[in-house]
Amino acid sequence: MSVTIKDVAKAAHVSVASVSRVLNGRENVNEETRKRILAAVRRLRYIPNGAARSLITRRTHTLGALLPDLHGEFFSELIRGIDIAARAHGQHLLVSSSHGDADEAAAALRTMRGKVDGLLVMSPYADADFLADNLPPAMPTVLINTPHTPDNCMAMSVDNHAGAYAMVEHLASLGHRHIAFINGPDDNFEAQNRLLGYRDAMAEFLPGTPLQILEGEFTDVSGYRAGQHLLQLEQRPDAVFAANDMMAIGCLSALHEAGLRVPEDIALAGFDDIPLARYITPKLTTVRVHIAELGEQALERLVQAIEDPNADAEREKTLESELVLRASSGTSAHKTRRKTAHVSKV
Repeated sequence: MSVTIKDVAKAAHVSVASVSRVLNGRENVNEETRKRILAAVRRLRYIPNGAARSLITRRTHTLGALLPDLHGEFFSELIRGIDIAARAHGQHLLVSSSHGDADEAAAALRTMRGKVDGLLVMSPYADADFLADNLPPAMPTVLINTPHTPDNCMAMSVDNHAGAYAMVEHLASLGHRHIAFINGPDDNFEAQNRLLGYRDAMAEFLPGTPLQILEGEFTDVSGYRAGQHLLQLEQRPDAVFAANDMMAIGCLSALHEAGLRVPEDIALAGFDDIPLARYITPKLTTVRVHIAELGEQALERLVQAIEDPNADAEREKTLESELVLRASSGTSAHKTRRKTAHVSKV
């Protein structure tokens, strides 16, 4: 027969309530009693019944994360940060992807109802109507890089505009006058802000220069296609700024295949600073997003909201971006005058 909580209580000479308090991490048990109970748990090899504990505590000790995709280095780093914080708090993770589809995102959120204590949501479709239709009103929720923050949610974001603005300023400071931009998906909130940063910086530092904006999908394949398109232009740009590193890497491949040298013939920069960016040749100048930290802080805020729903927490928090200057943009580090707090030379 399986060991029950009553068997543990009997072996430790305490009440069932005392055993329950220790197993649930409560502090109102003296240290000697706590040690005696834990020793009995180990000796009897007692395994708590998760379903029964959930009925008592009304907690599943599981957190949900809805992401646009699970493929690629960005999401790998984001999940790593989320997982680090989850394990530190003894939480399990239920992770799902919307695969770029609003209906799938809604279905994933519906599936998680009743199975998780809180949600992390990163979705380009998370506008006011989507969140109102699909988020349970009382569910603690932290939104990551989404365009709208309802009153009952918290938000974590990256200063995408400032990062893009600073990168264009850096490229212009090196003497580049024609800077092309490979955009991300049109319906993506982060892509929209990075594009706006590019536009604003071009107007500020290179007024009157025609903008070159190419379509992209945040994938290496779309970056490769954009690079091939640039090669066909009558006047190629001096520099290419891709809205994420994977597109920059794809573009680099197209340029290499055409026999162009980076940065001698054309400078190149990306955004995110995924781990691969520092290992390609030449190493990629980029805007560093502290991806794992973004996931870790988002989950920390979610746990705080679950543990203390009435806490006066900061509703919206923005992480600063950072220029990381490497060989692909050309000359040595140039410290920008504003918009971003840090410049790293790697």
